[in-house]
Amino acid sequence: MATLVLLRHGESVWNSEGLFTGWVDVDLSATGEVQAARCGELLLDADITPTVVHTSLLKSAIRTANIALDVVELLWIPVRRSWRLNAQHQGALQGRNAAQIGIEHGAESLDRWRTSYEASPPPIPDSSSLTQIHDLRYRSLPSELIPRTESMADVTDRLLPYWYDVIVPDLAAGHVVVVVAHDEPLRALIKHLDDIPDEEISSFELPVGVPLLYELSDDFWPRTPGGKVLDPQADKDLVMGPGRHSRLFERFFLPFNGPEQHDSVEDYARQQHGQSEHPSGI
Repeated sequence: MATLVLLRHGESVWNSEGLFTGWVDVDLSATGEVQAARCGELLLDADITPTVVHTSLLKSAIRTANIALDVVELLWIPVRRSWRLNAQHQGALQGRNAAQIGIEHGAESLDRWRTSYEASPPPIPDSSSLTQIHDLRYRSLPSELIPRTESMADVTDRLLPYWYDVIVPDLAAGHVVVVVAHDEPLRALIKHLDDIPDEEISSFELPVGVPLLYELSDDFWPRTPGGKVLDPQADKDLVMGPGRHSRLFERFFLPFNGPEQHDSVEDYARQQHGQSEHPSGI
């Protein structure tokens, strides 16, 4: 039996501000740091001792891993990092908020980019200050492998080679593996492990900063489908269904005045357009 723990990074500064982050390297918020420390406590409570950690190349995942490992006094164990565990690239949405995007492109387009498995946002131009084309951490990648935008399907396609070539060998070697990453690559891995259909994975929400434990068989499939959330309270927040999207609307479109005062994304966006100094998103 192999042990795999999936951990979505703590809240980032841009998460707290409702900005689309993608591959922009944004640090944890103060809340995110507390969530990361709580992850370590939950691992201790569950008597799980990681022996290797995998993270993305982005600060929010790296620092979540480091803070959690510090709590369990395991900062010395191997940490493997890969761009294949990065968040979904949000293209031209990076650094922007849903209100601005809603008024420019309409609610239907925004909803499609957020919830469709195949749809991707408009690509970010190489001239943008928020592109990663010149980022030193990707200097070994051919330009064509550095995304200008991605869909969830693209995330799955880049994740699975890392699963088979790097994570599975660690599991086969007997390691207790913790993967600290972002919403989309973790959902892509859960989709693979639990054989979730394309049209359903967008409705799955993994709680922020809460470990999800999978005990795997000898051929690396879950012994218990869906795994086990290591925080009983957070288990209530695992959502399969439309509730995830209504909460996204309430959090990012209606943060100031309450849902009863707005009939649509466009209605809210027109009221809020120009109020924020941030070029914004999730």
